[in-house]
Amino acid sequence: MAREGMKHREGNLRPEMSGYSMYEEENDKLTETLRMKASALKSLSIDIGTEVKYHNKMLGEMDSDFDSTGGLLGSTMGRLKILSRGSQAKLLLYMLLFSLFVFFVIYWFVKLR
Repeated sequence: MAREGMKHREGNLRPEMSGYSMYEEENDKLTETLRMKASALKSLSIDIGTEVKYHNKMLGEMDSDFDSTGGLLGSTMGRLKILSRGSQAKLLLYMLLFSLFVFFVIYWFVKLR
């Protein structure tokens, strides 16, 4: 009998409570959706941070590699300057010998086919 009284009382308040309850359920669903999106965004930003750290490390390594390559290239250019200052006959002889070597290597590859 007490339940019937409660139902009767709830029945009187039902239109007001059902609208409030409907808004509350919708608000809970939207809150949950927002929480899930915030969690996904947090995960994504952590992944981006990890990628940025990895790429910064890789760029640092490339920078040191380019520095060492620049030093090697500088010393090679110095040697080329010294070689160009020498006699032109020596330079032409070296170029001729190199050309003959390349020619014989190519000839040998073609002959093996």
